[in-house]
Amino acid sequence: MHHINVIKANGRIESFNPSKLMTSLMNAGTSEEDSKRILEEVLQEVEGQTLPTNKIYKKAFHHLNEVAHHASIRYSMRRALIELGPDGFAFEKFFAEILKRKGYETMVDQLIYGKCVPHELDVVAWKKSGELVMVESKFHNEFGFKTDLKVVLYVNARFQDLSFNEYSYGGMKMKMTSGWLVTNTKFTERAITYALCTNMNLVGWNYPKENNLQTMIEESGLRPITNLRTLSGSEIKEFIKAGIVTCNDTNSFDPILRYLGISTSRIEEIKKEAEKVCSYKLVEME
Repeated sequence: MHHINVIKANGRIESFNPSKLMTSLMNAGTSEEDSKRILEEVLQEVEGQTLPTNKIYKKAFHHLNEVAHHASIRYSMRRALIELGPDGFAFEKFFAEILKRKGYETMVDQLIYGKCVPHELDVVAWKKSGELVMVESKFHNEFGFKTDLKVVLYVNARFQDLSFNEYSYGGMKMKMTSGWLVTNTKFTERAITYALCTNMNLVGWNYPKENNLQTMIEESGLRPITNLRTLSGSEIKEFIKAGIVTCNDTNSFDPILRYLGISTSRIEEIKKEAEKVCSYKLVEME
């Protein structure tokens, strides 16, 4: 019996649940045998300690990287999305970049007027074909949180109000053709059941089976800036503040890194890691 406490994102301290880490490892594509071994190694390392959840998961990633390189990349992708927080703005921008790769033009943080009241929307995306997508995102700081029925009901009501009007984007007048609720984690079963019944579009880490967040990231080739382990937390914050949420465009790195006083040799090290991370074709992991 292991005695380990974790500090949650809200500051609450509770007993560590090893089964959640086990599930996370296996969801990354690690075999059950390797997942059990990594879990036991991590539990022995942190025995008797009280640690933030992300530190325990980083220890697991270190062991996973030694065992299964491909699985570790997928695992680190989920962690990287979590680390885009604490608020959801960077995640919204990252999802907007994914939509651009899918051929949309996008704008973030939009104030849109419905029939009854105005609504602040996280992302609006459109195509010249007349497709207009309005996106509401629900960002979570930890894997365990799920977007529930209450959120889905609230967002669907907003989309209903927005469905009456026409909107000007890309020099065209369009009505909303679809509304999406996107989360970086998962949905509860009741939320999914309601969405299916009302034809509402949900996008989560592994939902729906096709065109879920994981596959959209894989197909886009985009990687969050938080994937880079050569950058410190404070440096990542500067990137996000400058509007850079992916590690794909290394040409945009230099001004920020030089402003931060980073040496030329370390800048090259950071850019090399970015190029390496972005070269992985995650769709080949299946």
